[in-house]
Formats: sequence, structure tokens, C-alpha cells
Amino acid sequence: MTKRERVLAAIERRAVDRPPIAFWRHVPDVDHTPQGLAEAMLRFHLRWDLDLIKVMSSGVYCVEDWGCRVAYQGHPGGAKRCTEHAVKRAADWARLRALDPGAGALGRELEAVRLIRKGRADDAPILMTIFTPFTIATKLAGDLALQSIDTAPDSLRAALEVITETTARYAAEALAAGADGVFFATQTASAEAVSEAVSTTWDLPYARRVLAGVRGGSQLTMLHLHGRGVFWDLWTALPVHVVNWHDRLSVPTLAEASRRFAGGLAAGLAESRTLLDGPPAAVADEARDAIHQAGGRGLIVTPGCVLPLAVSDAHLQAAVDMVRAPA
Repeated sequence: MTKRERVLAAIERRAVDRPPIAFWRHVPDVDHTPQGLAEAMLRFHLRWDLDLIKVMSSGVYCVEDWGCRVAYQGHPGGAKRCTEHAVKRAADWARLRALDPGAGALGRELEAVRLIRKGRADDAPILMTIFTPFTIATKLAGDLALQSIDTAPDSLRAALEVITETTARYAAEALAAGADGVFFATQTASAEAVSEAVSTTWDLPYARRVLAGVRGGSQLTMLHLHGRGVFWDLWTALPVHVVNWHDRLSVPTLAEASRRFAGGLAAGLAESRTLLDGPPAAVADEARDAIHQAGGRGLIVTPGCVLPLAVSDAHLQAAVDMVRAPA
């Protein structure tokens, strides 16, 4: 099977020659230019010969054009952070205006997608990372986003309309630039981040509108549910093809998820424990267990989130070797 055939078969619960495998890592030293990001993605993909390419844009690329200042400050996962929020007080929500998806930081990332598509030597699906509107609001404002639910709900709703319009247009532009699908990430769909009521009211409706705009063009929409205690049934009712979550840290288990969601599952490897600490035999055992839990179908073997920068090649190799070993 080709990589595209393997991935599409897996998410449709059809038979595969072997489970697809993928993982992803930030590149904070080079992700500030389209050439740097694209070259890093292509090198990583070539090194591990993975079944899909997740474009590892900085996690705050989506708020730079609204005025957030961002920097890498040593996070072990390579994530950049807002060092100065664009929204500092509730009145600042009204300053947000819809962005041109082809300009600024947004345009920079689209150019990286074009370069990756041009440089890709196989048919592995390319996924562009898109964040849900309320997740973007929390990046724009930090703690003020949640505070605004009580103190300035109308201002926050108006801002979310602007963010949703921009995000929906941007997702469509990412597909037009050469992405095969989107990695649709929410960081506000877990009990450790927000209440279920907040997730239901302030994140989910706007997320649904973004997905409506890519439904016809995305061959592969991967929903990423970040954090512990994810609101699984609430979010997996969205029109997505596959779900990625921290299955080794948070319910449901892979076995349970395979019964509760009819599409594909992207999980199985504990990025901050087994992949980080090893030994290689434990990594191989964890990958083997993931395939067993899923019954051999419907699974893309992945970590629950981004790889820590310190994960060794030996541990990644153990996962790859196990998945590719003859049955």
C-alpha cells in the first residue's frame, strides 16, 4: 500500500498491510521562516519515512498577526509562547479584525505548506495545524479569556466571531496551498482546562463552524483533544475522520475509544513517559499493546501530542521497527 492508501484505509477501519505510524516535533530554531520550517519537516519525514506529515508550525503562529509577541523560552516540547498578549483587558477584544490569510505570519505558514508539498517525495498526507477559535482566544488573552466569560461575555462573543471567520478562511486556504487535511486542535476540551459547560458553549459551536468550511476539501481531518479528562463524546460527535488524544494519560483507553468512535484513532505512545524514558523494549511493547487494543484496525500509531525535544532516536526507532515488523 502507498502511505495515502494505508492512512485512508486505517481511518475507515479497513484492512491495512501494517498500521500507519507518525509522530511530530517542534523546530523552534527554524520555524520563523517558511523555508526553515519546510526543510525541517521534509528532513524529519525523510529520516523516519512516516505515513503522514503534520506541519509543525509554532503553536502561536495563529495570534502573531493580532499583535501577540512570541518567543521560545526553553519549553521541553519546543513550544513557543506569547511573551506579551495582544488582549490585555476586556476592551481589547473589540480591536480584533478579520485577518488576511495570505499575509503576515499566516501567509508565512501557507508558504511553508506549499514548499512541503513541492518537496514531498511520496504521497504521505500533509496536515496543517489549525486551532479552534476559543483555543486561539486563550492564546490571545491568557487567563483573561476565561475571565471574560463572566465579565465581558458580549465582547468575547464578538471577538470569537472575528476569530472564527479568520480561522475558517485560513483552513480553506491551507487546503488550497497543498495540505491534504487539517490537524484540528483544541486545548479547551478537557476537565483540566475548563468545565464541560464552557467547552460546550464557548469552544464547540465555533469549532463546528470552522469544520463546516473544510468538510468538502479535507481528505483527513484529525481532531486533537489536548489534556486530561477530555470531553470525548461531546467532541467526537464532530465531523472528523480521526481523533488524537493522550490515551496513555487520559480516558478513554484505546480499546474503549474504538468502541465509542467509528472513525480512526491516532494514539498509543506516551510521549512524555515511555518515548522519553524508554528503554526501547518498553517503547516496542507499548506500540504492540496499542495495536492489540485497537484490534489491528482503525489505528494510526502516534504519540498523544508533540514529542519532547529530548526523545532519543533509539526510542523512535523502536516504535517504527515494531510497527513495520512482519506479522
